[in-house]
Amino acid sequence: MEMYSNFQLERVAMLAAGLATIAFISLRIWRLFIHNRFARRHGCQPVARSANKDPFLGLDTIRRGIRAAREHKTLEKSCERFRLYGNTYTSKMFLTPVIVSVEPENIKTALAVNFTDYGIAHRFEVFKPLLGKGIFDTDGDHWAKSRALIRPNFARDQVADLTMFENLISDLFALIPRDGKTVVDLQSLFFRYTTDSATEFLFGESVGSLQKSQSEFGFTVAFNYALNAITTKGMLGPLGVFYRDRKADESNRICREFAEQFVEKAIHAVQPDQEGEEKTNPQTKRQKYIFSHELASRTSDKRRILDELMNVLIAGRDTTASLLSNMFFMLAKHPAIWAKLRAEVASLEGRLPTYTELRNLKYVKFSLRLHPVVPVNDRLAMRDTVLPMGGGKDGLSPVFVPKGTLFSYNVYAMHRRTDLYGADAEVFRPERWEDGRLQPRWGYLPFNGGPRICLGQQYALTEAAYVTVRMAQEFQVLESRDAGPWEESLTLTLCSLNGTKVSVTPA
Repeated sequence: MEMYSNFQLERVAMLAAGLATIAFISLRIWRLFIHNRFARRHGCQPVARSANKDPFLGLDTIRRGIRAAREHKTLEKSCERFRLYGNTYTSKMFLTPVIVSVEPENIKTALAVNFTDYGIAHRFEVFKPLLGKGIFDTDGDHWAKSRALIRPNFARDQVADLTMFENLISDLFALIPRDGKTVVDLQSLFFRYTTDSATEFLFGESVGSLQKSQSEFGFTVAFNYALNAITTKGMLGPLGVFYRDRKADESNRICREFAEQFVEKAIHAVQPDQEGEEKTNPQTKRQKYIFSHELASRTSDKRRILDELMNVLIAGRDTTASLLSNMFFMLAKHPAIWAKLRAEVASLEGRLPTYTELRNLKYVKFSLRLHPVVPVNDRLAMRDTVLPMGGGKDGLSPVFVPKGTLFSYNVYAMHRRTDLYGADAEVFRPERWEDGRLQPRWGYLPFNGGPRICLGQQYALTEAAYVTVRMAQEFQVLESRDAGPWEESLTLTLCSLNGTKVSVTPA
């Protein structure tokens, strides 16, 4: 009897396994049928070239990425692949299909035209330990509320107030040797400057990193390590779930606990006072603008305030520092361009610039072409959709993008396309923009585009322009002390591997 029962159980198990297999195969066939019909309806053609040698798991993509990162040649190698495979090609990363492109129309479609077809929730597990749940790692309603919460803080009145930037200039200049011989790393100083300005803007008080040594201030060290850990984990793709780094965990804790104290202060600042007076409009009670107080006036959710502050801190610190570092690296290598910039600034006759005058300074904005601060980005297809280009042998037909496909767009490589920027696209020549004929539209994307376009781009450009003008007013000679070419240091943003080593002579 017992043998008969076991036999019956085995038959049931085999039958269940068979039915499950049939159901799986049937589902795959049905999905294939639906995909083919969808692709035919939209005139799609398959992408002709693939960058994978391993077509099943795509492990070679991960190995290749890790090797290029160790050699600090991730972006250089990506440009080589576009030259080899064309402007759009396919890849795979541990079962996840990837479409990689530098076609402006594809990027425009993913970021704007079909915005709701794509999302970034795949970043959440990577970003969460440091950033929590905020504007840079959420989709849908949460993202929309985050953006609505943050947007008013970047109104023109806040961005146009240059007092904070000027107050930190003396601290910056005090750390720059003036003998024309001593080498200084401006990149290190720019990151300290933007750390101070970002914390002043966000929390109402600067951390004063320009007035301390790097070792004196644990937050900066922890923040840098936490950002590097995000990059490392992200590079592993789905294998990132196995990534463990205790130092990263500790760094995340230090950063978030540091910001938490300002959340408490902000909540207290906007609560009704002891006499019951409502402080619903903090701007009417103080002259100084404080980002965290404004957030607290719009929500009492402490976790929400903390998460949004951490998200904006990355944007406020890293993007501007990267922009300044890369630009001054190139300016130091091109003394004639530095001289032209100083001649433009000389029209101020030594006075401090206004917000309007800064907006007209072309060298800052156009320096973002060769070294965009976020050089590579991606979106995950949330439903079956279509990209307008990249299919067929000529790459001009639409491409079917199945749900779950990662669309990766490479701004760094796109900004170097010779058909968009001329045969000398690799050359630092801001003058190429002067006559107004160069209109690459979606082919120039330093601050993203569409509904997710960077809210703080005017803040970043204003701060970078202000520092540039003040440097040009203060120093006549800017000489590179780095014999080699620019090399990449790629985390969430892009800067120079060897820093920005220069010497300066006062004006």
